[in-house]
Amino acid sequence: MSGDKDFKEFKELPEGWKWVRLGEVIENTYPGEWGDNPTDNKNIFPVFSTLAIDYDGRIDFTKAVLRKLNKKKTEKFKLKKGMILIEKSGGSTDTPAGKVAILKQDFEGTCSNFIQILKPNNNTCNSYYLFYRLLYNFKNNLTEKYQQKTTGIINFILKEYFNEYIPHPPFPEQQKIAEILETIDNAIEKTDKIIEKYKRIKQGLMQDLLAKGIDENGNIRNKKTHKFKDSPLGKIPEEWEVVRLGEVCDIRISNVDKKIDEKEKKVMLCNYLDVYKNDYITKSINFMIGTATKREIDKFNVLKGDVIITKDSEEFDDIAKPSYVSEEILNLVCGYHLAILRPKNTIDGLFLSKALRIHYVNVFFQKRANGITRFGITKETIENALIPLPPLHEQQRIAEILTQTDQTIEKEQQYKEKLKKIKQGLMQDLLTGKVRVNNLLNEGKGYVYQA
Repeated sequence: MSGDKDFKEFKELPEGWKWVRLGEVIENTYPGEWGDNPTDNKNIFPVFSTLAIDYDGRIDFTKAVLRKLNKKKTEKFKLKKGMILIEKSGGSTDTPAGKVAILKQDFEGTCSNFIQILKPNNNTCNSYYLFYRLLYNFKNNLTEKYQQKTTGIINFILKEYFNEYIPHPPFPEQQKIAEILETIDNAIEKTDKIIEKYKRIKQGLMQDLLAKGIDENGNIRNKKTHKFKDSPLGKIPEEWEVVRLGEVCDIRISNVDKKIDEKEKKVMLCNYLDVYKNDYITKSINFMIGTATKREIDKFNVLKGDVIITKDSEEFDDIAKPSYVSEEILNLVCGYHLAILRPKNTIDGLFLSKALRIHYVNVFFQKRANGITRFGITKETIENALIPLPPLHEQQRIAEILTQTDQTIEKEQQYKEKLKKIKQGLMQDLLTGKVRVNNLLNEGKGYVYQA
C-alpha cells in the first residue's frame, strides 16, 4: 500500500490498529560497506553480499568473505541482533530485488553496500514484527512497484518504500504476532538441520557402501579384516567385479519429443525435469501429456525397475543424473534428452541408480560430455562407463539401506513443506488482522500450532 492508502486488503484495519509510514518506525538506516581487497592483516572483517540472504529471510554467514574496512567505520557497520536488512540491488528478470532478513545474533562483520541496514525504533515497533511485515510484503509482490530495472540488475527504490503505509498493531500485539511466527520459523530451521544431518549420513554411507560393501554378517568391510583386490576403479572387495554399463544394461536413447501429433497415440511423457528433480519416478509426479508412435512406445515405454538418466544438459555437471522407476506406471514413455538403462539379470536397478552417483562415475561422464550451449553424451559413452558390481544379494542390501535413508529425508522434507504452508497461512491471518491474538494476550497464553 502506498501513501494514498488504496490497497484493498488493508482498506479497513482491525480495531486498535493504525496506519504508519514505514520510515516512522525506523530509528536509523544506512547502507552496508563492501570495503577493499585485503593487502595485509590489518582491519580485516567478514562481509557478506546479497547472495547470503535467502527468500525466507535467513542469512548464511558462511558466505561472508574477508574484506578490508576503515577502522573508524567498523563499529558503525557491525551488525547487531534485531537489525533488519533489505536488498537494495540484485534480483534478476525472474526474481525481484528487495529480499529482507533479520539478525538473530550479533555478527562481528557487516554486509555489502548493496544491502540497507535498518534499526527499528523498539519503543514503538517490535523488530521481529517489522521483519515479518516486510517479508510478507516481499513474498506477496507488494514491493513490485519499487523495482527499477537497469541493465543486468534490479534496484529497489528504498526512499519511496519508506513512504509506504504499513498496518501497525499495538505493541503487545506486535510482540505476540512475532512470537507466533518465530515459533514456526524455529521449527522449520530445526527440521532443516535434521534434513542436513541425514544428508551427511547418507553421503557417508554411500562412500562406505559403494566402495567397501557389506559382508555376510551385515558389517561394512574393512581393509584390515577383509580382502580387497586391485581394479580399474581402485581397491574393491575381493567378491566384487568391475563391469561396463553396456554389459549389465540395455541402453535406449529416447528421441520422443513434446510435439502433439493427432495421428499418434496419447501417452504420458517422462521429461528431463521429472528425472533431474526426483531420485525416484513415481505416480505422484505430474507428467505432461504427449503423443508417440507405436514403435516409440514399444521402445521407450518406462518399466518398474528402470533407471533413467539425463543424457543432455545445459551444464556438464548435470549429465547422467539418475532416477529410479520405483512404481509400475501405465502408458509412461521416456522423453527426449534422456536415456533408459534397463537392468539385466546381474544387476539390481535400485543399486544401479545409487552406483551412478559415485564421484568417479560422475567425472567419467562429465569429461566426455560434448557441446557448446548444451552438453551431451553418446550411447557409446554410457555403455563404456565402469561401475563396481557386488553379488546381487549384496547389491540389494546396499540399495535397501540407502533407500531407507532417502525415505527418512523425504519424510522430513514433507514435514518442512507442511510447516511452510502453516507459516504462510499464519502470516496471511496475523499480519492482516484477520485473526487477532488478543485472547492470547488477555489469557497470558502462548500459541500452539498443530503440524
